[in-house]
Amino acid sequence: MTIIERRHRLPRECYKGEITAAFTLCLKEDVQLFSNYEIVTKFVQILSTVVDKNNCIVPIYCFRPDHLHVILNGKSADSDLWKAIVRYKQNTGFWFSKNEPTCGWQKDFYDHIIRKDENLKTQINYLLDNPVRKGLVAFWQEYPFKGSIGCELEDVVNGII
Repeated sequence: MTIIERRHRLPRECYKGEITAAFTLCLKEDVQLFSNYEIVTKFVQILSTVVDKNNCIVPIYCFRPDHLHVILNGKSADSDLWKAIVRYKQNTGFWFSKNEPTCGWQKDFYDHIIRKDENLKTQINYLLDNPVRKGLVAFWQEYPFKGSIGCELEDVVNGII
């Protein structure tokens, strides 16, 4: 029996320009890698480099032990969120091959284009409260594996971004 994979993504041009999208990247086999400060710091550095090269900012990222939630925002017409997230997976995949060869990302990822009429602040609060809902911390401010790139987290939380 032949299995045909369905296209479940929007056309690539939908990820270009001054748009905002949420992505979730999961580790294979639910490996609990992102509880390690050094690894998360390295992955944040890689994310920072990639989004800068693709003219994006990260209003919020939240590394959970076995996955990453990240919202990307294009800063200009030539921003490419798709390219940024694919490059991020490639660059971190290379890191996996050199440092944690038994680990890696699942083949695909989840994404959601955040429309202008959607409340970005609500989505950011949902991501920040994720570790609280899972019982990892009592308050989102206590969770160490979250932040912003290209803007201030405090501004994001206050709805300034």
